[in-house]
Amino acid sequence: MTELQQKVYTYLRTIPKGKVVTYGQIATALGNPNLSRAIGNILHVNPDPDYYPCFRVVNREGKLAAHFGDGGAQGQKRRMERDGIEVIHNKVDLKKYQWRP
Repeated sequence: MTELQQKVYTYLRTIPKGKVVTYGQIATALGNPNLSRAIGNILHVNPDPDYYPCFRVVNREGKLAAHFGDGGAQGQKRRMERDGIEVIHNKVDLKKYQWRP
């Protein structure tokens, strides 16, 4: 695992149940706001989605990932709903669910 992957996966563990963050938010927290795409690529190869809750990550508009590794957007939606996050039309209300540490 690369250093960046480790940092991303460690960050995922800090996101509280019932909250989401954006790719850009993770990139900024890690010190480089230009890493959003790299963050997405790292999440796509997540070795343990139950331990590293990548389903809690959405784009800057609150939209789910069409290519989420466990069943696409519908898989991500199922996981979010089990987490207590309401998803409407494959989108999350960031005003309500975004975590801001």
